[in-house]
Amino acid sequence: MKAIDAGLRGPGSGLRPDATTRDWLDPAGCPAYRPPIAAMSEATRTLHEAIDDHARRSGIAYLHPDDPTVQLDLLGSAQVVAWQEAKAAFLFTSQGCWSELPHLYARYGTTATLQLIGKLKTLEQASAAIVCDSGMQATALVFDALMEPGGHAVLMRQVYNKTRSYLEWMAARTGGSITIVDDGDMTALAAAIRPETRFVFAETFTNPLVRAQDLDALRTVAGRGREQAPGLKLVLDSTIATPWAFTTPLLHQGIDIVVASGTKSLGGNDRDLWGYLATNDSPFANAVMDLVAMRGGILDWRRATAILAAFDGAGDAHARRCATASKVAAFLAQHPKVGEVFHPSLPGHVDAAAIARHYVRHGSLLSFRVAGADEERTRHLADVLATCVIVRYALSFDGLATKVNHHRTVSEYFTALDQLKRNGFDRLIRLAVGLEDADDLIAVLNWTLHHGDAMSTAEIEAWQRHRQRSLAATELE
Repeated sequence: MKAIDAGLRGPGSGLRPDATTRDWLDPAGCPAYRPPIAAMSEATRTLHEAIDDHARRSGIAYLHPDDPTVQLDLLGSAQVVAWQEAKAAFLFTSQGCWSELPHLYARYGTTATLQLIGKLKTLEQASAAIVCDSGMQATALVFDALMEPGGHAVLMRQVYNKTRSYLEWMAARTGGSITIVDDGDMTALAAAIRPETRFVFAETFTNPLVRAQDLDALRTVAGRGREQAPGLKLVLDSTIATPWAFTTPLLHQGIDIVVASGTKSLGGNDRDLWGYLATNDSPFANAVMDLVAMRGGILDWRRATAILAAFDGAGDAHARRCATASKVAAFLAQHPKVGEVFHPSLPGHVDAAAIARHYVRHGSLLSFRVAGADEERTRHLADVLATCVIVRYALSFDGLATKVNHHRTVSEYFTALDQLKRNGFDRLIRLAVGLEDADDLIAVLNWTLHHGDAMSTAEIEAWQRHRQRSLAATELE
């Protein structure tokens, strides 16, 4: 206990062998030196010796004997003052974002999120990045910071439906408005921008039709639009494309703000839900961090630590998934039982010219329509494909295992049929390619296309029940 007591007693204070904290409990007075820890209870001594031991082992003054904590032992006010002054420097110099400050309290960031921010800044070539607890949180933070009362935003039609719903909800409560334009229709986009337009929001690649944004065209339209809407921002969700997809980082191609779900490719394991935003607009980034400080949403240290452990290998895994997806898409495109295939690697892609200029990876997500299939048959064949086991029926993408789903069931279940068709989302099977060999995936797809109609709904349901039982069973050795 000498180490923990070091420096706590005044000169010549000598601890009596029988000393206890009782000597300091009299309100009328007590010894002049501070109560020594050695005189305290075993529970108190054990706790604080363990906390100090962890701090010595980790090099960081956490307040738990085994793990990092939301708060550090700051020793006194000087470190808090230094932190506050450092925050002020970020705000006043407009260089970087105070998301990079040292760990003071976990709602603002942790030791692990600081490392993750550094990697994201390098990957996106950004001066500022903020990590949060999901991709939708990142998107919502951007909307909250940009959408002023009476403001206007332009959305591309194929953005994620929750993205559209959140912005519609916000606009209804702030007296704002939204215009939706078709992806790739630059004439409609230019016409939609007006003086109160605060931002344009698009995705690349889109889900599930994997449209690719023409970055040159977006930059040109936005540049002209700023003549009447000077504060206009271009915001791009690059979750599916990823930072690895581009010949030049997005923030160096006229995009003001990038948002993404890190759960997908940058995580790549279907384990940790997280998101981020990156920008070279430091005042905007600091405004977003002020929102985070008030309402929460920052990524916690446990997830950040797990993400960091796999981060450096995520790019290679993504490249492998992209290559496999291209092979699968090429097979489906020439299959006699397939009507349409959507993947950026295909030469007939509607955005092929933009893809050739800007993109070096084509993503792991693809979708297709079976020739002559209606919505119910499409759903049936997706269910049949899942009985092959190596393709799992699930949501999301860019994980270890390949996933399949019937798009309307998982993403557009409550969308009216006419709107579904208007958006081009009808009769789609969505395939999110994993790390399996391409030939194995092609084999089960080919079997499903040739023999899936012969499997009845009752047989599918029986297989699902059997599969559930087999996965739940515990074998006793």
